[in-house]
Amino acid sequence: MRGKDAGTIVNFPVPCSLFPVIAYTLRMDSFDFFRPPILTVTALGAYLRELLETDDILRDVWVRGEISNFNQYRSGHLYFTLKDAEAQVKCVMWKTSAYHLNFSPRDGQSVEVHGNMSFYANGGQAQLYIDNMQPVGEGLLYQEFLRLKNKLEDEGLFAEEHKRPLPRLPKHIGIITSASGAALQDMLNTLSRRLPLAKVTLAPSLVQGADAPAALCKALELLNQLEDLDLILLARGGGSIEDLWAFNDEKLARMIFNSRFPVISGVGHETDFTIADFVADLRAPTPTAAAELATPVTINDLYNALQNTDALLLTAMQNAIGERRYELDIQNHVLLRLSPIQRVNNAIQTLDMLQERLERSMQNHLLQVLFRLYHLDEQLEALSPLAVLRRGFTIVSDAQTGRLISQASQTQENQPVQVRFADGEIPATLRPTNQEKL
Repeated sequence: MRGKDAGTIVNFPVPCSLFPVIAYTLRMDSFDFFRPPILTVTALGAYLRELLETDDILRDVWVRGEISNFNQYRSGHLYFTLKDAEAQVKCVMWKTSAYHLNFSPRDGQSVEVHGNMSFYANGGQAQLYIDNMQPVGEGLLYQEFLRLKNKLEDEGLFAEEHKRPLPRLPKHIGIITSASGAALQDMLNTLSRRLPLAKVTLAPSLVQGADAPAALCKALELLNQLEDLDLILLARGGGSIEDLWAFNDEKLARMIFNSRFPVISGVGHETDFTIADFVADLRAPTPTAAAELATPVTINDLYNALQNTDALLLTAMQNAIGERRYELDIQNHVLLRLSPIQRVNNAIQTLDMLQERLERSMQNHLLQVLFRLYHLDEQLEALSPLAVLRRGFTIVSDAQTGRLISQASQTQENQPVQVRFADGEIPATLRPTNQEKL
């Protein structure tokens, strides 16, 4: 605390994610320690919403009750009240969740709903936001469905990278369904109409009841033993969640995942979803749609393709020949442009020029050498003893040793010597004279 105006910061325990921390700086002489924080209506609504949405029970809750004041807006969202004898709660179900309902909710109907609680600030009321709704009795089955769905999804059985591509023109199609059901006839009629060339093998199975999961697994196992099969259709008509429960079997899901051949599921109606739909390589909304998806190329497509093949082939050949001829002309021009002949000719011309320069250089060098040699010869000639001899001098050397005699002291009486003149040598013998002894 500093000075007279120093105050105290009070932080109230309100979640920071709702609104800014409430803080007051007050004078000590006016501070009321017992005064509660004053919230705005917006802050109170945000606080209530935070409390409801973070509660472990209220954010994942199942509620059973009776529908009242049901209203479906043109947007597709559902608004109603869920009540029992002593209480009621406002409910909202968005269009994206309502789309998957397999029944039509109505006033007075007993249902089990799943969702989370929150606070609608504009209306000033707590509401239950529903993501799933089932008539009473189907809630437990749906919980088991969600448990298995989450388990298999965590294991990666629904992952897109595990989905196998479907053949565009299957030659052999396997079907797993009831032999007496309308779904089989619908699929056979569709396959016969769209692709009568395909071979169809039926592995009949129960599709409803306690024994149905084992029968479906056995049929899938039998089809996987075939060698030339291209595709498997797993289908049955619509029904309640209990009727379709055989297709929520964990063993069946794993067999579909490990099937040697791609599997298309066509179970129930468009709004029905089973575990088999999620693990299959492709889901069809109905059995008939499954047969259509299995034959993307129909007999009419093949016929039309055959009719157009000749013209297309002729056009393609003409275009191909024209393109190849054009490409050949281009390559020919490129070849001429890149031909080494011109480079060779250029190299020959360069070689001729270099050879001429080399010859001129050698001649110049040779003249320089000859001139220098001539100059040195003149110098040598000027310094040569022969030149001295030609001026009248002689060279005397000892006849025996060849040693030059340049001084009189090097001579003896009667010593044989060689006297060299400019034009030759003569022998001589030294004789004494009346002069001083040599």
